[in-house]
Amino acid sequence: MIKKRDEIPAEATWKLEDMVENREAWEKLYEEAVRETDRYQEFKGTLGRSADRLFEGLSFDDSISQKIERLYVYARMRSDEDTAGQQAQDMFSRAQNLSFRAGELSSYMVPEILSIPDEQLEAFQREKKELGLYGRLLSQLLKRKTHTLSDELEALLAASQEATQGGAQVFRMFNNADVRFPSITGEDGRELPVTHGTYISLMEHPDRRIRREAFQSLYSVYRQYSNTLAAAFGANVKRAVFYAKARKYTSSREYYLSSNEVPEGVYDRLVSSVRKSLPLMHRYMSLRKRLLGVDELHMYDVYVPLTSQGNTHYTFEEAKKIVKEGLAPLGEEYLSLLETGFEGRWIDVYENEGKRSGAYSWGIYGCHPYVLLNFHGTLNDVFTLAHEMGHAIHTWYSNENQPYVYAGYKIFVAEVASTCNEALLIRYLLKQCKEKKERAYLLNHFLESFRATLFRQTMFAEFEKTVHELGAAGESLTSEKLCGIYQKLNEDYFGPDMVSDSEIGYEWERIPHFYTPFYVYQYATGFSCAIALSKRILEMGEAGAAVAISRRIMEGEPGILEGYKRFLSGGCSMEPVELLKLCGVDMSESRPVDQAMEFFEELLDEFEVCMK
Repeated sequence: MIKKRDEIPAEATWKLEDMVENREAWEKLYEEAVRETDRYQEFKGTLGRSADRLFEGLSFDDSISQKIERLYVYARMRSDEDTAGQQAQDMFSRAQNLSFRAGELSSYMVPEILSIPDEQLEAFQREKKELGLYGRLLSQLLKRKTHTLSDELEALLAASQEATQGGAQVFRMFNNADVRFPSITGEDGRELPVTHGTYISLMEHPDRRIRREAFQSLYSVYRQYSNTLAAAFGANVKRAVFYAKARKYTSSREYYLSSNEVPEGVYDRLVSSVRKSLPLMHRYMSLRKRLLGVDELHMYDVYVPLTSQGNTHYTFEEAKKIVKEGLAPLGEEYLSLLETGFEGRWIDVYENEGKRSGAYSWGIYGCHPYVLLNFHGTLNDVFTLAHEMGHAIHTWYSNENQPYVYAGYKIFVAEVASTCNEALLIRYLLKQCKEKKERAYLLNHFLESFRATLFRQTMFAEFEKTVHELGAAGESLTSEKLCGIYQKLNEDYFGPDMVSDSEIGYEWERIPHFYTPFYVYQYATGFSCAIALSKRILEMGEAGAAVAISRRIMEGEPGILEGYKRFLSGGCSMEPVELLKLCGVDMSESRPVDQAMEFFEELLDEFEVCMK
């Protein structure tokens, strides 16, 4: 049975009091922020008067943004503890509305700043040294000049934000608060609940009947509500298309990638490289079919481990110990931060009734980051812990080393640190294992990481690109059309040895990240970067490291750990592609993805030998 929230031990929950002391403190901060938000009007029409006035306006915007962010994040995280809780939902709704109001009231700032002649803006920065803090921000704004509208239109777009959130809100409430899946019968005849939290562990179950029935249980509900979810998703696509057109971008993809300063070529090179390597994926599926000894390989056979070591269970204490040992190559400072997070209640560990599904790391400037888990003791959960703590420590470094305006790193680099942790952990486990069977199990797990991240997320990226293009062309996004597109992609990616079950056509309906357009491809690019980074970090610890270090010192190149720390500390102080170059990874080329695929092939070769 899934426990209620008050049945979870306090030490296994996150300590949100470090962010906001209690409900009363939140209400006090909320009232303060409401009053201060109205002060945006004081600066309207005055930002170009003097360097001092421009600095005051930008500083005020930073201050009020931090307060609203604290209100918003705290309320959302309280709501995520129990998505059916009305009090937290009310707090989140009010914080969200206040955020929209602040966006509306401040909407004049960018066009007003851009109306200042370039020469005068440069003179302001020479005159007032404190404006140097905003030098990169102002440079970024100037690049967006052709996509910035008049004061009136910017205010209208800002005011429309709340009204266009409906699709995402419908999905969130359906997927987290309302949806219930039929239970199935376990091996002992007892009822087995199917939830977001238990689904993957059921898909890993050695009993094929249980996997099949859990698969059918989950997708029977998504099939039942397919038209509703198509309408919600279609509305979200139309929202993206609308804002892209309003801001004079050629596509919603260009709009969302440009906000992260990522060239569209990065996206296209990812898809091209992965498409080129699909024969490797098909080979892996063919091997899976043979090892499972089935006449037909179905989508509910994808997650089950291919060796007998797949039933290993880990306590959370064991998981923490393994993660610390696996990340030891990152150095003492990193491990100290990891321990602080483990012991300082940064983490909400276990699933409870009504808790948001999945896992994430989040937080605010001025407070340590937090991690949400739904820990069930699988090896996947151990890797999720390493992954989310990678996010958390990346956030910690950025917040500690950057001012608020540059602390928030771009989504494009967000998955690099987290996935690098996973890559280091799997390499550590492979190095430690002594038995052939154990090694085969770990190789299988790493191959699955490639399948689930590099291949699957790229498939998601293709789906998004196609659907948004259809939306931009004015085509209706019906359930039948969306399922057809997804089904065809699934067939392409999994190959001829996979039966692409009709249920899998509904999988797009359960992917939360599709409501953040053009996000998912970054899991794949981040994974590719992480493979390259982890290899370089571990090479520095090998016998030949001294030679490599001497060469780098002679050439003036910082060591990989120093470069990696600079990357973690960089926030958004540089363009993300340039930031990654600090680690020696160049995503303006296809080489990182191609290298990842070469490594996948090496793992597949070794796995085939192990399983003979």
